[in-house]
Amino acid sequence: MKSLFSLFLFFAGITLYAQTTVTGSVVDDSSQPIPGANVIIEGTSSGTVTDFDGAFSITVDKEPPFTLQASSIGFESASEEVTSNNQTINFVLKEGTSLDEVVISASRTPERIFESPVTVERFGLKEIKNTASADFYDGLENLKGVDINTNSLTFKSVNTRGFATFANTRFMQLVDGMDNSTPALNFPIGNLVGMNETDIQSVELLPGAASALYGANAFNGILFMRSKSPFDHQGISAYHKQGITSQDAAGDNTYRDSGIRMAYKFSDKFAAKVNFGWLKGTDWMANNMQGKPGTGNTRASVGYDGYNVYGDEVSTNIRAAAGGLGIVPDVVVSRTGYNEADLTDYNAESIKADWGLYYRPWGNDFEIQYVGKIGTGSTIYQGTNRYYIDGFTQQQHKLELKNDNFFLRGYVVADKAGDSYDMVFTGININRSWKSDEQWFSEYINTYVGATLGGATDEQAHAAARNQAESGRLEPGTPEFQRAFNKVIADPDFTTGSQFKDASKYYHVDGNYNFSHLWDVVEVQVGGSFRQYSLNSSGTIYTDYDGNIDYNEFGVYTQLQKQFDLNETLKLKLTGSIRYDKSEFFDGFVSPRLSAGVTLNEDHNIRASYQTGFRNPTTQDLFIGLDAGRALLVGAAPENLDRYTRTYNVSASGQLLGAPATVSQSGRAAYYNSYTASSVQSFANSENPADLEIGNSDLVKPEKVTSFEVGYRGKLDRTIVDLSVYYNKYQDFISGENVIAPLYGEVGDNSLSVAAIANGDYNVYQTYTNSPADVNAFGGSVGVSTKVLNGFDLSANYTYSKQDFDEDRYPDFRTNFNTPEHKVKLGLGNTDVFKNFGFNVAWRWSDHYKWQATFGDGEIPAYHTLDAQINYRVPSIKSSFKAGATNILGDEYFTAIGTGYIGSMYYLSWTINNL
Repeated sequence: MKSLFSLFLFFAGITLYAQTTVTGSVVDDSSQPIPGANVIIEGTSSGTVTDFDGAFSITVDKEPPFTLQASSIGFESASEEVTSNNQTINFVLKEGTSLDEVVISASRTPERIFESPVTVERFGLKEIKNTASADFYDGLENLKGVDINTNSLTFKSVNTRGFATFANTRFMQLVDGMDNSTPALNFPIGNLVGMNETDIQSVELLPGAASALYGANAFNGILFMRSKSPFDHQGISAYHKQGITSQDAAGDNTYRDSGIRMAYKFSDKFAAKVNFGWLKGTDWMANNMQGKPGTGNTRASVGYDGYNVYGDEVSTNIRAAAGGLGIVPDVVVSRTGYNEADLTDYNAESIKADWGLYYRPWGNDFEIQYVGKIGTGSTIYQGTNRYYIDGFTQQQHKLELKNDNFFLRGYVVADKAGDSYDMVFTGININRSWKSDEQWFSEYINTYVGATLGGATDEQAHAAARNQAESGRLEPGTPEFQRAFNKVIADPDFTTGSQFKDASKYYHVDGNYNFSHLWDVVEVQVGGSFRQYSLNSSGTIYTDYDGNIDYNEFGVYTQLQKQFDLNETLKLKLTGSIRYDKSEFFDGFVSPRLSAGVTLNEDHNIRASYQTGFRNPTTQDLFIGLDAGRALLVGAAPENLDRYTRTYNVSASGQLLGAPATVSQSGRAAYYNSYTASSVQSFANSENPADLEIGNSDLVKPEKVTSFEVGYRGKLDRTIVDLSVYYNKYQDFISGENVIAPLYGEVGDNSLSVAAIANGDYNVYQTYTNSPADVNAFGGSVGVSTKVLNGFDLSANYTYSKQDFDEDRYPDFRTNFNTPEHKVKLGLGNTDVFKNFGFNVAWRWSDHYKWQATFGDGEIPAYHTLDAQINYRVPSIKSSFKAGATNILGDEYFTAIGTGYIGSMYYLSWTINNL
């Protein structure tokens, strides 16, 4: 026993001898501490981060001598040699520029943003902490070339280079490598179930086509969000924001946002973290009472259909409904609707949590991760209709193996619709719950005729008719209305209810291997991905009435990159990528990318690229089957056309022509027996059958883009300049097309089908198809940043965007360009005006533009907005305090037709230990 004890002490002594402890600090060149700086053993991933005071302590199983390296975003790295145990090292980092920041997204490999082969924007820790916006996601709007379309308080849609509604299916959002798109909608829903502010390491954005490396959905832009590793960032950090939102329509309402991050490194081999966040507020109230085109501007109009009034979409031509009775005017009359505010409580809420287990079995860079994420919330989404997303849930689970040279990850994304409902059909079916459409219009017509025969004027007769038809109306605020409302939103049958169900998911696997560590001749990467969709909406969104709809797609790619040092200062970097993708519904597609970057010296870099991209039709493009009220939405997958079938009543006039009393029509009619909507409108005005044009939309196929880009990054004395220009050429542009299918007759027969249109015996469909015309877009942006007045950060950027599309020639196609021609953004800030005190101010101006979407079209007026914040750091309690406000000037604005006006937000925040 004595011998064993002696042996134990011997080995313990060896262990103690092998351990080396180093302490010290990391400060900038003005002696200010740099919290969150990385301190690692050079050549390894072992290390630590500095605390709130810039101090660090590291113990390693390594004997001196070895080298420690300190680094932080926005500073040049520094190295010091460790020569003895218990040594103290104080690093002084010299402030760098944004050109020195490292990005990964542009080439799937770390490189200075200065040398990136394509345009890339970065939003790092410094920008996140000092943003003048209410949260980091809103702060992305200050990047050049970026629009944030505000759907609601908690649902923002990032748009780059145009062609996007709130359903931005041309844009991809990745969180730690996982696609953040919802399975049901096929596009990201902002940061509703995204990341917590205290866990963000960096945000990168590629505004152009990136399909060569990232596949089908990386078509018009891609956003990368990376979280902090628990190996590098330990401890507990938290924040709380408290304030108000202020809007003319909704008044002043409480806003709060809280989050906490807990991370612990148990050893060099194992670490874990947990995040939780909760945001709650009141959404921007939408109260646009303007009537849609052709329905009258005010509620006094008999055919009124207001943007934010629901139920008045149900309308009919009362003369046709009266069998052509001459005393009845030839006008369209609509039912009286309910205001949006009567159909939602405008609760905006986001609750999200994520957790991760991280294992490095050999204590080096090889890592095994399990990450789980779940989020739920309430928000408003505007698509074809306005939807209240209530209790929506999305979860993701990922297993990943990675090191510095490869990754292999698999994950699943699943969503549930919760208690979400369509507000348009809520209004329609509350109306129908107390009086059917047939009874309502019958009472209206009979009362109008009686009043007219009694000597009333047309205006008086219409007023009397509506008054009678409205008898029995359920008034908002009454128990009867509330019972009807609760019943409708719990019913998934859109003929009587408005709830939509969904429990869709997709499974995704992707991997990448970088061979650069094996040879020096050229850097070679290979990779691929596979995805399977499983749609499950119980027939409320998709045509999955009889079970899940499953389909898959895959892709493989390779990239070669080589740098040539032509002389001491002149360098040429060439990058070539190519990817092959295949969906089970379409032929395979090859998307190449070529780029060249010339570094003239350490201050100037010129880049040029040729990129291609493609986009597979989305799940909705293929399999939607939805009565949206103003149109029937039918996806263009061949097997989907007959899935969506409904039975319709034929008018008395149609029956006299030999048509049956009822007709069953499937979605196939939209693609094989329809007229264009614009030609039907022309026929209605002229009554000339020759004006009718056959629609018959082609079945949808993948969309393609070819992009050319030239850019420059450089430093001119104290000023950083980044500019780029691009030209995008789209082919087979996917878009919705409105067509009208007669209930009887064959289009082009000049008889029965024409009579069906004239008698109102038809259905309006929105098809998913490709534009026969090429759609082009071009533009550019320039950003400058510098330091003025001895330490103040001044930045400015300008973006120009323009589409080239002949709308007059193709009136039934909607490109949804939806971006201003001119945008200007300015920023001024200083992190240390005096010790521990900083501020930031951001001003944005947007030119007017045309908004085009299925919910409504219209002009968006030019607007400008000013955000600002002041902050104070208290190192003794490891805290930062911030007072901020958005849209300080109070000039309310909107970014889309039908949404609420965006008001102001005022808040105070306290952040603890966010390194």
